[in-house]
Order: sequence, then structure tokens, then C-alpha cells
Amino acid sequence: MKTFIYPEMMVHVPMCTHKNPTSVLLATENSDLFGEELGRYRDIHSVVVESGNLLESLRNVADKTLDVAMIDTLSSDSAVLAHINRILKDDALMVIKHPDLDDVSANTNLMQILGNYFKIIMPYHLEDGSTLLLCSKEYHPTADLILQRSDLLEGHQYYNCDIHVAAFAMPQYVRKNYLGIIRN
Repeated sequence: MKTFIYPEMMVHVPMCTHKNPTSVLLATENSDLFGEELGRYRDIHSVVVESGNLLESLRNVADKTLDVAMIDTLSSDSAVLAHINRILKDDALMVIKHPDLDDVSANTNLMQILGNYFKIIMPYHLEDGSTLLLCSKEYHPTADLILQRSDLLEGHQYYNCDIHVAAFAMPQYVRKNYLGIIRN
């Protein structure tokens, strides 16, 4: 798989959905993978934490200080998700890894926990067949896409505004399996 797809989709989908992102948390073990993509945004304050011990890393982040959280690890730990909610502003959004969509039980559990904190919870496709979850307190990832921002960013190999919207299209079996669970 082309290694540029994952970081571009992890970073640009939330950054081009939020109206005015100024503060970003990236939880990862591989910050170099995302650094170039985050560097495309001016006036962004980013905090990078280790995803290995996410709960401990999040304890030191102040309340309601972040516009966007990018969680590059699987976590359905309700304490971790509560801490993420605590540090996010009222109009913030998050992208997080999640189990394969074929694992309906694991995803239902995760999405139900996330439903306590986010109005919108939508999976989106990457080219390799995997998905990420976009969770938003305010902005809809297709209706609120900032076209000017997504079109003016340069240097992408994969991401663009058409890919952004298309990534949220889900097959009918996914829609049926997650009816009432995915919030869009």
C-alpha cells in the first residue's frame, strides 16, 4: 500500500472539516509519519503524545484546549475516551482507529461510548479497505467541508476535496449493520 494515503487521510479529513482548527493533539508512536502533513497548516499548535500509554499521556492535557484529536491507535477504553472528551473544545472533532467494520460487536461498543460525547460518528474509507472513525461535536465531514482549504493545500499525493467526500460513502450492508449506531 502507498504509505502516504494513511497520514494524508488521518490529518486532512478533520483539518478540512473543522471551521478554524488552531490546536491539535496527535497520539501516535510514529509522529514523523504525520509531521509533514500537519506542517501544511499555518498557525497550528500541535501536541504529540505517545499512544502506547494514552491514558497517562492525556491526564496532563488541560480541559477544553483542543480543536482536533488524531488517535493513531485502537482504543475502546471508556476512561481514555472520557479524557479525550475532556480535553476537546465544544466544537471539536476526533479521528480514531477502530476495529474492522466486519466486527460489528466491537464497533457497536466503541460507537456507543463515543455517542456519549459526539453528535456525529462516521467511518470513512482508506484505499486499502480499512476505515477510520470521524467523531464530531459540531461539524459534519461532508456538509461542512472547507473547500477552499482542501483545494488550496498543495503537495498531496492522494487527498483532495473529491476524495474527502467520497471516503464517507458506505456500502448498503454497512449501513444496515450499523443502522442507529453510526450518527450522520
